[in-house]
Amino acid sequence: MYANLTVMKFFIDTANLAQITEANDLGILDGVTTNPSLMAKEGIAGEAAVLKHYIDICNIVDGDVSAEVISTDYEGMIAEGEKLAALHQNIVVKIPMIKDGIKAIKYFSSKGIRTNCTLIFSSGQAILAAKAGATYISPFVGRLDDISYDGMQLIAEISQIFTVQGYQTQILAASIRNPIHIIKSAQYGAHVITSPLSAILALLNHPLTDKGLAQFLADHKKANS
Repeated sequence: MYANLTVMKFFIDTANLAQITEANDLGILDGVTTNPSLMAKEGIAGEAAVLKHYIDICNIVDGDVSAEVISTDYEGMIAEGEKLAALHQNIVVKIPMIKDGIKAIKYFSSKGIRTNCTLIFSSGQAILAAKAGATYISPFVGRLDDISYDGMQLIAEISQIFTVQGYQTQILAASIRNPIHIIKSAQYGAHVITSPLSAILALLNHPLTDKGLAQFLADHKKANS
């Protein structure tokens, strides 16, 4: 029923270099996604500073780094996207799900420039982006949950459609809020998740693990005292 997967990739959704480094040091990080809001949160302002920051990110993680355009017209997206793609071989140009965005994705696909179509909230949008040749599509799971729609159901729907249609576009589950989102994304057929570091680290936690480790250490201490 679901798309054929190898191993679901883990991206971190941030522009914070310390968090990217921490996630990379875990040995499970496959890439990074960013957006203008995340850049602003880190105090990165001005074109030169933003472009340098993307290069800094690429120098930390050996994987795809989504860099988002801020233009909403076709010509502007093409100019920005080409500049971003030229920064580093790992850059993926992040394009909004709008009419001119679809046109831009088609153009970049014809030029061999990889893209990530962002702000996906429906299966119809996902189909259009895949048809245009997007490398990734980013359904926003958490934001759908916020309006009482099951974001995980959208992942399942898109996965089924892509399997039936044979689309090569990868499903990148975005707006991940918690470890359950990550687990369900893997279950329902996402190829990639992008998440805050906190949600990734939360996968480590279980009270029985803590209890068991405490018991092992207490028994060891008792036996060797």
